[in-house]
Amino acid sequence: MTLSYVPDGALAHRLDPRSKLLVQVAFAVVAYAYTTPRGLAVLTLVAAGCLALAGGGPRDLWAYRFALPFLLVAPLVAGATVGDPWFDVDDAAATGLASYRVLLILVVAAAYVRSTPVRESRAAVQRTVPGKPGQFLGVGVALVFRFLPLLKRDLLSAREAMRARGGGERPVRERMRIVAVAGINRAFGRADRLGTALVARCFAWNPTLPRLAFRRVDLPALALAAAMLAAAVLRVA
Repeated sequence: MTLSYVPDGALAHRLDPRSKLLVQVAFAVVAYAYTTPRGLAVLTLVAAGCLALAGGGPRDLWAYRFALPFLLVAPLVAGATVGDPWFDVDDAAATGLASYRVLLILVVAAAYVRSTPVRESRAAVQRTVPGKPGQFLGVGVALVFRFLPLLKRDLLSAREAMRARGGGERPVRERMRIVAVAGINRAFGRADRLGTALVARCFAWNPTLPRLAFRRVDLPALALAAAMLAAAVLRVA
């Protein structure tokens, strides 16, 4: 239930990370091209299949619960109107489909995070984007994947500490302020410690990364990505 890699023997764990990144990109493209009930129904099966092949399930989506309130409220806000008819069903339905599309993209992202070590993600980015830009993006990806679980843990710790001290009695705005300030302070503290650790360990922009190679097991993933990209192109054309 965390935004981190989980060792497993599932099929997705044996894929080259570049194949999985290509599937993610293709899925996002086709999801934006087919924001219809029928298209999203098909994409639901694809997203569920990706998560299952990564050895995951609905419990893994709990890490994205912070996004669910926004996805649920968005259709209500979009449908609300000032004046008659007070609520536009068509606008609410269109926004609801868009929110569901975002949820499906998060499902595929959860499958990737669960099945891909951070070092492999960095290697995939650096070997796809040449030169310094690739190195910069690779470092950024690695730091994001390592920091998000820690920041999430800090926010949960701050909330639990506030509740233990009777903070649950405070107004919602005050509770949000306390947790946010504590989270920001801890994030800055972690950033300072990270800078010191990078200097102490002689941080290298181009370290020895794991070797990547496409294998026969990657063929279905590449074929799926190609099919989704082709479907998106046909839709636009």
